[in-house]
Amino acid sequence: MALVEVRDLKMYYRTLRGHVKAVDSVSFDIERGKAVGIAGESGCGKSSMAISILRLLPRNGEYHGGSVVMNGQDILKMPEEQFRKDVRWKQISMIFQGAMNALNPVHRVGDQIVEAILEHEDVSHEEAVSRTKDLFDLVGINPNRFGEYPHEFSGGMKQRAVIAMALACHPDLIIADEPTTALDVMVQAQILKAIGELREELNLSMMLITHDLSVIAQTCDSVVIMYAGKVAEYGSVMDVYVNPTHPYAMGLVKSFPNIHAERSPVRSLPGFPPNLIAPPTGCRFHPRCPLADEECMTVEPPLREVSRKKHYVACHKAEIVEQGVDIWAQ
Repeated sequence: MALVEVRDLKMYYRTLRGHVKAVDSVSFDIERGKAVGIAGESGCGKSSMAISILRLLPRNGEYHGGSVVMNGQDILKMPEEQFRKDVRWKQISMIFQGAMNALNPVHRVGDQIVEAILEHEDVSHEEAVSRTKDLFDLVGINPNRFGEYPHEFSGGMKQRAVIAMALACHPDLIIADEPTTALDVMVQAQILKAIGELREELNLSMMLITHDLSVIAQTCDSVVIMYAGKVAEYGSVMDVYVNPTHPYAMGLVKSFPNIHAERSPVRSLPGFPPNLIAPPTGCRFHPRCPLADEECMTVEPPLREVSRKKHYVACHKAEIVEQGVDIWAQ
């Protein structure tokens, strides 16, 4: 059963040169207790989609259609005060990119989490402090460090503190935007393990945004491949990684090193993502696609289900790619 249903979501940024179509008709589901990974190149709309769901748009951001339904209610149509009180942090919380900048350097770490609890729940200060210490213990921080400042924490501990803050009000969904950015490999592994254990223990749903395909493979059940503000492919992690059906998804998988395969040069996708103020007509990937023809250049492909159940792709040539032909071989 889906916890969140995103349907035809559109969010554009106003600029002096026109609208940047950062999120353009995006649809996918997040099931209860499951994790969805969002992957794609920089500028494809991953983080913009996250802030759209949490209604944290900058001044020049605006919705142009679509819905985000959670527990049967379109949360985009809620009054702002109701959304802030009943949804943000209580039902949906976020681990922001870069823990180094997510904590206020002039306030104690524990006090920042206490403040979040008091802001959204009717509890005493003493109870909020007790819950914060329990959260510290839950994410692997000694509760005795409650009164320390961010500069006294290592990078990994700061990230754990940000995770504790995201868990403070018992949300159903956590949106994690590059949660291991700027961390070394060993600390990254510890953080990912902690997130996985917390998901299982608390039955959390998660939307994980990352460039790293291996992180999604390790932590997620399904994956959404985004390109130029749209969903290119969407399905289970196993299906998309083993049998990618969109040329872009295949290119991403082929460009990621495989330590179990024979040694070979790592491939890269040719070209660059398009300008989203004036994106290409038809399929937005066609200027970079080796299979593109006139139909691809003029007709926008719909997101449709392919032969594998619950596997969706937006490509006119999906059947060719589905046959397993390595279109990027040359």
